[in-house]
Amino acid sequence: MNKNNIKMKNKFVITFITIGLLFFSSCSKVLDYTPTGVLSSSDLTSPTAVEGLVTAAYSAIGNGDMIGPIYSNWVYGSVRSDDAYKGGGGTGDVGEIDAMEHYNLVTPTMDAFVSRTWKNLFKSISRANVALRAVNSLTDAQFPNKKLRLAELKFLRAHSYMTMKLIYKNIPIFDETVSDDQILKVSNDLKNEDAWNKIAADFQFAIDNLPESQPELGRANKLAAQAYLAKVRLFQAYEQDDKHQVININKTRLQQVVDLTQAVISSGKYSLSKDIADNFLPETENGPESVFAIQFTINDGTTAGRLSFEDGLNYPHGAPQYGCCGFHAPSQNLVNAFTTDVNGLPNFDSFNNAIADLKTATVDVRLDHTVGIDGHPYKYDNTTPFSNSWVRDPGVYGNFHTMRYQQLASSSSYFKLGPFMGTAKNYDIIRYDNVLLMQAEAYIELGQPEKALPIINQIRARAAASTGRLKKIDGTFASNYNIKTYTSAGWTQDYARKALRWERRMEFATEGDRFFDLVRWGIAEPTLNNYISIEKGRRSFLSTAKFTAGRDEYLPIPQSEITFTNGLYKQNPGY
Repeated sequence: MNKNNIKMKNKFVITFITIGLLFFSSCSKVLDYTPTGVLSSSDLTSPTAVEGLVTAAYSAIGNGDMIGPIYSNWVYGSVRSDDAYKGGGGTGDVGEIDAMEHYNLVTPTMDAFVSRTWKNLFKSISRANVALRAVNSLTDAQFPNKKLRLAELKFLRAHSYMTMKLIYKNIPIFDETVSDDQILKVSNDLKNEDAWNKIAADFQFAIDNLPESQPELGRANKLAAQAYLAKVRLFQAYEQDDKHQVININKTRLQQVVDLTQAVISSGKYSLSKDIADNFLPETENGPESVFAIQFTINDGTTAGRLSFEDGLNYPHGAPQYGCCGFHAPSQNLVNAFTTDVNGLPNFDSFNNAIADLKTATVDVRLDHTVGIDGHPYKYDNTTPFSNSWVRDPGVYGNFHTMRYQQLASSSSYFKLGPFMGTAKNYDIIRYDNVLLMQAEAYIELGQPEKALPIINQIRARAAASTGRLKKIDGTFASNYNIKTYTSAGWTQDYARKALRWERRMEFATEGDRFFDLVRWGIAEPTLNNYISIEKGRRSFLSTAKFTAGRDEYLPIPQSEITFTNGLYKQNPGY
């Protein structure tokens, strides 16, 4: 991030530096959580103070940590899928992640991740509810932005509930009208459809009351709410029974996805960046593809800035400029999936028959935007190519390393705190590429695959053109790129569905979407057990892994929360 970008960001973006009385909680249980300090929220009745509470709610969606992440889904959506291994210094290093990629080792009593993410997400929900009560305490005359801020806060609350639902499924949902005593009586035993509709109602309120553009970067707008509601309706369309199995695909919900995404597309306010790399560099953040992002800062006049640390374990361990910690290693299965056939299309059926020879195979360009490979430019720096010597434990996890969310140590967005790395790069929650692929998926499942073809081809064409930053220092490419668009010949619904699902994997590889996609489609069990059956022959640490349908689609409800509510919360099946 250059100095001009920093100045612009500080001038126009909401400053996510939380006022002191809102930053820490001394509560021992999350359901009691209220921001603590000298003053309570009831004392904060001036418009200025209420604006501070809204800012605190924005801040809260970025307040996760390395063992309690709430926006980076590298553990929950990437390592739990076929995209990546845990990495790090062997299976015992942050062992809870190892348990999650084995599936059958996950328990409700795991203190990190399972419990900590639950608590961190409820803290963000509590921030939103505190601010909503404060805003509602003022009249329109006292606070002219009242309806606008209410809409932003409901957007933020819905975002956190959506994240919780994808991870845990059966969650308690309550709004700002519920008292502290009443919260303790809100069960998580809610019908799946009702839970989705409660989250959707917040996004719909945001759609009805937000403008298409906001004067400050970082604030939610109407189009972001429409995109997010489309995501809710897409997941809701794949109706699940009590054991998480997909039993129906709701066409009405799919049409809502089409309509909502079309509103975003037709606005003309977003577009695909010319190079996919622009989505992963601070110099090009808040670009045309970013629909909603969590904002982070550095050198903003505060002591340490507002930095993202949730991916702080995921830098090359042996590289002298980093030194820690080697987590999030792309799987051999994922690397194989990037290979293409002579027509520049995916090897759908044969991609994983053998370990790909990357010196001779043709590949999707997105491979070199995603995976650190020996001799290939790392994070677009051709002066210091990735080296196998940078890998922490190749004997266990192989030689590949994650790259999309990492930044070079020379980047002005990069900050090292002890052994861990943080950055000021914004974190995109919804991008325009996702809006396009959600619409394509809905069209396919509605029996209109021909409408999905040009959409998927837009994504592939952009990928094919994203080579500008990938040349080695001698001007050549480290990989043999061959990626082409699909033709209408043979474009049936079944083939289109296969192509769409493949495209989502390539476009969002290692970004934490993959596991949730597999669960939504109802194919997690066969996909992941097939993955394990082959991958354990390449990586012996997976020899005892097993995915159990009806259990492993979601994490357990933390036992500490069940105990705290005297058994009011019901445990997810199988735990």
